[in-house]
Amino acid sequence: MGLALAISGLAVSGRDSRTLLAVPDLEVAPGSCVAVKGPSGAGKSTFLFACAGLAGTASGSIVWGDTDILALGIQKRAAFRRSAIGLVFQDFLLFEELSALANAALPGAFAPAGAQKAMRLRAASVLERLGIAPLGARTVESFSGGERQRVAIARALASDPDVILADEPTASLDRKAADALVDDLVRLARTDGKTLVAVSHDSAVHERADRVIEIIDGQIASDTTYA
Repeated sequence: MGLALAISGLAVSGRDSRTLLAVPDLEVAPGSCVAVKGPSGAGKSTFLFACAGLAGTASGSIVWGDTDILALGIQKRAAFRRSAIGLVFQDFLLFEELSALANAALPGAFAPAGAQKAMRLRAASVLERLGIAPLGARTVESFSGGERQRVAIARALASDPDVILADEPTASLDRKAADALVDDLVRLARTDGKTLVAVSHDSAVHERADRVIEIIDGQIASDTTYA
Protein backbone atom coordinates (compact mmCIF):
# COMPACT_ATOMS: atom_id res chain seq x y z
CA MET A 1 0.00 0.00 0.00
CA GLY A 2 1.82 3.07 -1.24
CA LEU A 3 5.44 3.60 -0.31
CA ALA A 4 6.85 4.91 2.94
CA LEU A 5 9.12 7.95 2.71
CA ALA A 6 12.12 8.47 4.99
CA ILE A 7 14.28 11.57 4.63
CA SER A 8 17.51 12.06 6.53
CA GLY A 9 20.00 14.91 6.41
CA LEU A 10 18.53 16.37 3.21
CA ALA A 11 20.14 19.58 1.97
CA VAL A 12 19.39 21.14 -1.41
CA SER A 13 21.60 23.96 -2.68
CA GLY A 14 21.17 26.48 -5.48
CA ARG A 15 23.68 27.52 -8.13
CA ASP A 16 25.19 30.05 -5.74
CA SER A 17 25.67 27.30 -3.13
CA ARG A 18 22.99 28.87 -0.96
CA THR A 19 20.92 26.28 0.92
CA LEU A 20 17.39 26.24 -0.48
CA LEU A 21 16.05 23.42 1.67
CA ALA A 22 17.19 21.59 4.80
CA VAL A 23 15.23 18.64 6.19
CA PRO A 24 17.14 16.82 8.94
CA ASP A 25 14.55 14.08 9.42
CA LEU A 26 11.10 13.29 8.06
CA GLU A 27 8.99 10.15 7.72
CA VAL A 28 5.73 9.66 5.83
CA ALA A 29 3.66 6.52 6.27
CA PRO A 30 2.69 4.56 3.15
CA GLY A 31 -0.73 5.47 1.82
CA SER A 32 -0.75 8.89 3.51
CA CYS A 33 -2.20 12.03 1.92
CA VAL A 34 0.17 14.86 2.82
CA ALA A 35 -0.21 18.54 1.96
CA VAL A 36 2.79 20.87 1.95
CA LYS A 37 2.14 24.58 2.45
CA GLY A 38 4.13 27.75 2.95
CA PRO A 39 4.77 31.17 1.40
CA SER A 40 6.05 31.59 -2.15
CA GLY A 41 9.76 30.89 -2.41
CA ALA A 42 9.84 28.99 0.88
CA GLY A 43 11.11 25.74 -0.65
CA LYS A 44 7.87 23.79 -1.16
CA SER A 45 8.44 22.93 -4.81
CA THR A 46 12.13 22.28 -4.09
CA PHE A 47 10.99 19.73 -1.50
CA LEU A 48 8.65 18.05 -3.98
CA PHE A 49 11.26 17.91 -6.75
CA ALA A 50 13.80 16.53 -4.29
CA CYS A 51 11.33 13.76 -3.39
CA ALA A 52 11.14 12.94 -7.10
CA GLY A 53 14.92 12.90 -7.43
CA LEU A 54 14.82 16.01 -9.59
CA ALA A 55 16.60 18.50 -7.33
CA GLY A 56 19.85 19.78 -8.81
CA THR A 57 22.35 19.63 -5.96
CA ALA A 58 21.09 17.48 -3.10
CA SER A 59 22.80 15.55 -0.32
CA GLY A 60 21.51 13.23 2.39
CA SER A 61 19.02 10.45 1.73
CA ILE A 62 15.47 10.24 0.37
CA VAL A 63 14.27 6.67 0.76
CA TRP A 64 11.06 5.47 -0.88
CA GLY A 65 10.37 2.01 0.47
CA ASP A 66 13.81 0.38 0.24
CA THR A 67 15.21 2.70 -2.44
CA ASP A 68 17.36 5.75 -1.69
CA ILE A 69 16.62 7.79 -4.79
CA LEU A 70 19.61 10.09 -4.22
CA ALA A 71 21.98 7.11 -4.22
CA LEU A 72 20.91 6.09 -7.73
CA GLY A 73 22.64 7.12 -10.94
CA ILE A 74 20.76 9.28 -13.43
CA GLN A 75 19.38 6.40 -15.53
CA LYS A 76 18.34 4.23 -12.57
CA ARG A 77 16.78 7.26 -10.89
CA ALA A 78 14.73 7.99 -14.01
CA ALA A 79 13.67 4.33 -14.24
CA PHE A 80 12.56 4.35 -10.60
CA ARG A 81 10.63 7.55 -11.15
CA ARG A 82 8.83 6.10 -14.19
CA SER A 83 7.76 2.98 -12.30
CA ALA A 84 7.07 4.30 -8.80
CA ILE A 85 6.21 8.02 -8.99
CA GLY A 86 3.41 9.83 -10.80
CA LEU A 87 3.94 13.58 -11.25
CA VAL A 88 1.15 16.16 -11.55
CA PHE A 89 2.05 19.76 -12.46
CA GLN A 90 0.01 22.97 -12.18
CA ASP A 91 0.49 23.77 -15.90
CA PHE A 92 -0.79 20.33 -17.01
CA LEU A 93 2.03 19.86 -19.61
CA LEU A 94 -0.28 18.22 -22.14
CA PHE A 95 0.06 17.99 -25.93
CA GLU A 96 -2.77 20.12 -27.29
CA GLU A 97 -3.06 18.23 -30.58
CA LEU A 98 -3.46 14.83 -28.91
CA SER A 99 -6.61 13.29 -27.48
CA ALA A 100 -7.24 12.90 -23.77
CA LEU A 101 -6.50 9.18 -23.97
CA ALA A 102 -3.33 9.69 -26.04
CA ASN A 103 -2.05 12.21 -23.49
CA ALA A 104 -2.95 10.00 -20.54
CA ALA A 105 -1.29 6.97 -22.13
CA LEU A 106 1.97 8.78 -22.99
CA PRO A 107 4.01 7.06 -20.24
CA GLY A 108 3.50 3.85 -22.21
CA ALA A 109 5.78 5.24 -24.92
CA PHE A 110 8.70 4.67 -22.54
CA ALA A 111 7.55 1.25 -21.36
CA PRO A 112 8.46 -2.17 -22.76
CA ALA A 113 6.19 -3.22 -25.61
CA GLY A 114 4.43 -5.79 -23.44
CA ALA A 115 3.46 -3.15 -20.87
CA GLN A 116 2.17 -0.51 -23.26
CA LYS A 117 -1.28 -2.06 -23.72
CA ALA A 118 -1.77 -2.44 -19.96
CA MET A 119 -0.79 1.21 -19.39
CA ARG A 120 -3.20 2.39 -22.07
CA LEU A 121 -6.01 0.37 -20.51
CA ARG A 122 -5.20 1.78 -17.07
CA ALA A 123 -5.12 5.34 -18.45
CA ALA A 124 -8.56 4.76 -20.00
CA SER A 125 -9.83 3.35 -16.70
CA VAL A 126 -8.64 6.37 -14.72
CA LEU A 127 -10.18 8.75 -17.27
CA GLU A 128 -13.47 6.91 -16.77
CA ARG A 129 -13.20 7.17 -12.98
CA LEU A 130 -12.54 10.90 -13.34
CA GLY A 131 -15.52 11.40 -15.65
CA ILE A 132 -13.42 12.21 -18.71
CA ALA A 133 -13.92 8.97 -20.65
CA PRO A 134 -16.71 10.42 -22.89
CA LEU A 135 -14.20 13.09 -23.98
CA GLY A 136 -11.36 10.64 -24.48
CA ALA A 137 -11.22 10.91 -28.26
CA ARG A 138 -11.28 14.73 -28.36
CA THR A 139 -8.09 16.76 -28.49
CA VAL A 140 -7.39 18.53 -25.20
CA GLU A 141 -7.19 21.98 -26.78
CA SER A 142 -10.95 22.29 -26.26
CA PHE A 143 -10.86 21.13 -22.61
CA SER A 144 -11.47 23.28 -19.54
CA GLY A 145 -8.76 23.63 -16.90
CA GLY A 146 -10.39 21.07 -14.65
CA GLU A 147 -10.69 18.58 -17.50
CA ARG A 148 -7.06 19.10 -18.46
CA GLN A 149 -5.88 18.46 -14.91
CA ARG A 150 -7.90 15.24 -14.80
CA VAL A 151 -6.11 14.11 -17.96
CA ALA A 152 -2.81 14.98 -16.27
CA ILE A 153 -3.79 12.90 -13.24
CA ALA A 154 -4.73 9.96 -15.47
CA ARG A 155 -1.31 10.27 -17.14
CA ALA A 156 0.39 10.26 -13.73
CA LEU A 157 -1.49 7.07 -12.77
CA ALA A 158 -1.10 5.23 -16.07
CA SER A 159 1.92 3.28 -14.82
CA ASP A 160 0.14 2.46 -11.53
CA PRO A 161 2.79 4.19 -9.37
CA ASP A 162 2.87 3.83 -5.59
CA VAL A 163 3.42 7.58 -5.14
CA ILE A 164 1.72 10.70 -6.51
CA LEU A 165 3.61 14.00 -6.26
CA ALA A 166 1.50 17.02 -7.16
CA ASP A 167 2.80 20.59 -7.54
CA GLU A 168 0.03 23.20 -7.08
CA PRO A 169 -2.56 20.98 -8.82
CA THR A 170 -5.41 23.49 -8.40
CA ALA A 171 -3.50 26.73 -9.11
CA SER A 172 -4.91 27.17 -12.64
CA LEU A 173 -8.51 26.34 -11.72
CA ASP A 174 -11.53 28.30 -10.51
CA ARG A 175 -12.90 27.52 -7.05
CA LYS A 176 -15.59 25.06 -8.16
CA ALA A 177 -13.24 23.15 -10.46
CA ALA A 178 -10.50 23.18 -7.82
CA ASP A 179 -12.74 21.70 -5.13
CA ALA A 180 -13.96 18.94 -7.46
CA LEU A 181 -10.39 18.19 -8.57
CA VAL A 182 -9.11 17.91 -4.98
CA ASP A 183 -11.96 15.57 -4.09
CA ASP A 184 -11.17 13.34 -7.07
CA LEU A 185 -7.41 13.34 -6.51
CA VAL A 186 -7.63 12.47 -2.81
CA ARG A 187 -10.34 9.87 -3.46
CA LEU A 188 -8.24 8.16 -6.11
CA ALA A 189 -5.16 8.16 -3.89
CA ARG A 190 -7.02 6.69 -0.93
CA THR A 191 -9.02 4.15 -2.93
CA ASP A 192 -5.91 2.86 -4.69
CA GLY A 193 -3.64 3.06 -1.63
CA LYS A 194 -1.25 5.62 -3.11
CA THR A 195 1.03 7.85 -1.08
CA LEU A 196 0.11 11.42 -2.06
CA VAL A 197 2.27 14.47 -1.43
CA ALA A 198 0.72 17.70 -2.73
CA VAL A 199 2.35 21.12 -2.58
CA SER A 200 -0.35 23.77 -2.57
CA HIS A 201 -1.39 27.23 -1.40
CA ASP A 202 -5.00 26.01 -1.59
CA SER A 203 -6.63 25.52 1.83
CA ALA A 204 -9.00 22.96 0.25
CA VAL A 205 -6.00 20.69 -0.33
CA HIS A 206 -4.85 21.17 3.27
CA GLU A 207 -8.31 20.40 4.66
CA ARG A 208 -8.56 17.08 2.82
CA ALA A 209 -5.08 15.84 3.77
CA ASP A 210 -4.20 13.49 6.62
CA ARG A 211 -1.19 15.63 7.43
CA VAL A 212 -0.05 19.19 6.70
CA ILE A 213 3.62 20.15 6.62
CA GLU A 214 4.53 23.84 6.55
CA ILE A 215 7.83 24.94 5.04
CA ILE A 216 9.23 28.42 5.73
CA ASP A 217 12.66 29.65 4.65
CA GLY A 218 13.63 26.17 3.48
CA GLN A 219 12.88 24.45 6.79
CA ILE A 220 9.91 22.60 8.25
CA ALA A 221 8.17 25.11 10.52
CA SER A 222 5.22 22.91 11.53
CA ASP A 223 3.99 19.36 10.98
CA THR A 224 0.41 18.49 11.90
CA THR A 225 -1.26 15.09 11.59
CA TYR A 226 -5.05 14.83 11.68
CA ALA A 227 -6.98 11.86 12.99
